Formats: sequence, C-alpha cells, structure tokens
Amino acid sequence: MTVQPDTPSPDAAARGAALLALDWGTSSLRAFLLAADGHIIAARASRHGIQALPLPGTAGFETALEALTGDWLAAVPRLPVVACGMVGSAQGWREAPYVRCPAAVATLADKAAVAETAAGRRIAIAPGLLFDPADARPDVMRGEEIQIAGALEQAPRLAARATLVLPGTHSKWATVEEARVTGFSTAMTGELFATLSAHTILGRLMEGTAAAAEREAAFAAGLEDARASGPGDFVRQLFATRTLGLTGRLPGGALADYLSGLLIGHEIVSGLARADARAPLALVGAPALCTRYQTALSAFGRPAAAVFDNTAPAGLFAFARALGLLS
Repeated sequence: MTVQPDTPSPDAAARGAALLALDWGTSSLRAFLLAADGHIIAARASRHGIQALPLPGTAGFETALEALTGDWLAAVPRLPVVACGMVGSAQGWREAPYVRCPAAVATLADKAAVAETAAGRRIAIAPGLLFDPADARPDVMRGEEIQIAGALEQAPRLAARATLVLPGTHSKWATVEEARVTGFSTAMTGELFATLSAHTILGRLMEGTAAAAEREAAFAAGLEDARASGPGDFVRQLFATRTLGLTGRLPGGALADYLSGLLIGHEIVSGLARADARAPLALVGAPALCTRYQTALSAFGRPAAAVFDNTAPAGLFAFARALGLLS
C-alpha cells in the first residue's frame, strides 16, 4: 500500500473512498481513507490516543474522531468505519474482548465490537488475541493481530506457515499456519530498553558521541554476548553496559547500542528457540527498528525473508472485507 501524495480536496478524497480505517492506540490516532482496491488515498494522524483524549469518556472519542476525520465523514455519510488497537480495550471506546488462538481475520470479524456515535455512525472494532495454552503462561496482543492480517494480505505466500516478528515496546513473535495465528509470545524489549536507559545507573554514562562504526560494533558485541550466554546470564550481563563505559572499552555514545544489542539478542535467542526452523521469518514494524532486527537476525543466521512497514491499513481492509462492509 502507498499513500497518494496529492488529493484535490478532503471532500474529493473522501468521495473516492470505500473505507475509513482507524489505528487507534494509547498515544496516537491514525486515520486512513482506503479505496475499493485497498490502496491508501489519504492519511492523517493526531495525538488523541485513548490516554490523551480531548474530553473524558465517550465524548472524548467522538470529539477526537470528529476533529481528525469530520470533513471526510461529512462528505460520505455512509462511509464504513473500522478500527483496531487500544480503542477496543477495557479503557477504550467499546471493549472488544480477546479472541482465543487459533484465529484468522474472519474470526476477528465474527467477534467484532461496535461503537456508535451520538449521530448513529457505527465503528466496527477488531478484538485482540489471547494465547492461553494449558502448558504455558497466557499472552495477549491488541492491534498486532491486524498488522499480522495486513502482512498476510500483502504477502499471501506467508499464510501457509510463517513466524512474524513485530518489534516494538512489547515485541511479538507470532506463529501463522493456514492464515491463522496459532500462538505468540511477547518480549518487553523496547520497554526494558527505555526503562534501563532512563531510570537506572546503566544510563548514567550514555552520553557523548560515537562514530557509526563504534556504534555498530557495540550493537554487535551486545548480540554476541546474548548469543553466547548461559542460563541466568542476562541480569549479570546487563551491568556490562556500565563497566564497558567505566573502563573506556566503549565510548559513552555507543553504550545504548550495546544495551540494545544485548536486549534484542536475548529476545532473538528465546524467539528462535521456539520458532519453526522450516518456516520463513518476516518482520513487521517501523523501518528503523526493523533494520536493526534484520541486522540481528542475520547475525544469528536467520535473516528475515520479508520486511513490512505499517500493515495496519491493509489489515483493517481485510477486516472490513470479512465483515462484509466492502461492496
């Protein structure tokens, strides 16, 4: 999917649309006008995530939606609207309870929740996924299930069998079989990196600059330490982020890269231990972060077979099609 850079006017853009797709998270709201073939006609974003609404309660969701997309919706009063993300959480506009794995996009459509504005406009909200096997701890995702659906929409070859890795604050490793998410695991890699860098002694020396080659070498060193680690080494290895700086073995400007490599490396050690070695790996997420994970996966001998940017619009299109909202 590509964003059309030039549209004659908001009204004209909306009149050519078949769907309004909302990716509504904790800190942001992104809206996409999609054509009948699924390509993006126009896109907008605001900071009105569910924790930053302009008003409390239902009025806040309606006000945020109107502020961002009111002219589009006025131009096409019957335009279907679908949404995913934290808007369907218990703190969202309308809760869409988790659906158990295995689940395909049709399963999400069957269990969709519906929010309705004061004017009577209906918004279909995708549910999240629950993986709750009897022999392991439960896990959940909300929003990533639509990104996975979008990746499969863009690359149907992955639907038969694949492992999809979605890096982020809470990275997901999802197993797909026959277009269904059959299981997944979460690694708090991004949140750990942010917390350790900003709120522990490890961040005290992370200052100054470093050459690109020094930063790349520090990241590679973190990956290698993770790969060579034994049981229980992780907590001990973390302190090396400080001692490498204290001893001058790494410049302050490269210490964050070492920590990043260590955290991502341990995530990959765990993820690959559970992934099907015969199934292709695919990355879904922000380009810069996916580049870092692609480097890491290659260092572990399992490069990603495909890399996707934002697949939420494609996933929401597939969700709307499964709902029967697209003619």
